[in-house]
Amino acid sequence: MPFVRIDAIGADRPRLDALGRAVHQALQETLGIPPDDLFQVLTGHDGTTSVLRYGHYLGADRDDGIVYVAITLRSGRTAAQKQALYRRIAELAREYAGTEPRNVLITLAENTSADWSFGHGTAQYMTGGSAPHDSATGAGSQQDS
Repeated sequence: MPFVRIDAIGADRPRLDALGRAVHQALQETLGIPPDDLFQVLTGHDGTTSVLRYGHYLGADRDDGIVYVAITLRSGRTAAQKQALYRRIAELAREYAGTEPRNVLITLAENTSADWSFGHGTAQYMTGGSAPHDSATGAGSQQDS
């Protein structure tokens, strides 16, 4: 947790990686998300068969450099923490991916601990945070965030 989806027009793998790195670093710096808590879907759209639509709502002069960042996370952050997150994502998206801050649209969706399963059909946040032992690999896992 959190779960991040990033969509961008004309984004190749290096740009998507840079945007993912920017968002993850901002989450770590502003909300204290652990470094290995990395769940992202990064999607580039070609503008023809896969498009993103945008307007100039609230005075932002957006263009085809638009990046949508959708973050789902457990509730509990303050408005000040969220604003710091938005600001840092925009700064790092410019630094790492050359994305103008005016083109970074961010949404947060909050939920509760019962709304997460990290595998094995278990709500790990409700059951003490661990997944069952995997007999095929001999590994277990621990989620903490």
